[in-house]
Parts: sequence; C-alpha cells; structure tokens
Amino acid sequence: MIHKVQILLVEDSSSDAEMTINALKDNNLINKLYHVKDGAAALDFIFAEGIYSERIIDDKPKIILLDIKMPKVSGIEVLQKIRSDERTKTIPVVMLTSSKEDPDIKKCYDLGVNSYVVKPLEFDEFQKAISNLGLYWMIVNQQPL
Repeated sequence: MIHKVQILLVEDSSSDAEMTINALKDNNLINKLYHVKDGAAALDFIFAEGIYSERIIDDKPKIILLDIKMPKVSGIEVLQKIRSDERTKTIPVVMLTSSKEDPDIKKCYDLGVNSYVVKPLEFDEFQKAISNLGLYWMIVNQQPL
C-alpha cells in the first residue's frame, strides 16, 4: 500500500527522473516522493484506479511535477483531467519539461497549470532549478488543507 505522497513525479526519462530525485534528496524533500513513468499511470495514481485502487484518493500529493511529452497519455491531457475533477483541481501542478514551444506553454496556463519550468540542459542548473522548485512548493507555499 502506498502511504501519503507529497510529491508525485511523472517523468518518462530515467535520467531526468534520477536527476530530479537527487536534487530533491539534496534538500531532504524526497522522503514522500512517488515516481511514475507515463501519463496513464499518473492518472491511475491520482484517481486511485487500476493498480492504485487501494490508495486513498483524499491523500492528494502536495505537488505534481509533470512532464509534457510522455507515452500513453500526454502531460497536457493529465493536467486537463486533474483540473476538470473537483477532487483534484486544487493540487498544484508544475510542468517540468524540455518543451519551450509557445503553444505548449499557453495551453498549460489555459488549463490552469501553477508553473511551467523548462528543464535546464546544464547539470548544475538543472539541480538548482529542481532544488528551488522543491523548496518553494514544499516549504514556502501555503495550500488549503
């Protein structure tokens, strides 16, 4: 059984997931992180369906770090489903992607994304960006209970 998760990382790239997890670990923000590799698994996790049907849907992640371009279901489709459901629409979602495409950025904000972050290519800059994201969303930002 999966216990309360604070960070849901939805990332199909193993190397990007590993760098993200390591950056969060460096700031002691990793203890309640769960990683899925595609949009379909993310939706199952978020809505407590499929292999996650025993998960309690009210135990919402504090933040979802979501890639855009993924197999099965895109990050944009995941965002759309999260925002269209009363149970999940207030979960903060950060698009964490390599896409600088203006249509992607606009679409995500139109759908209610909380933040859109382009993954830096340089390792040190990537680590710094993830650390800042984690600290802001997990420590600084206040959310309704």
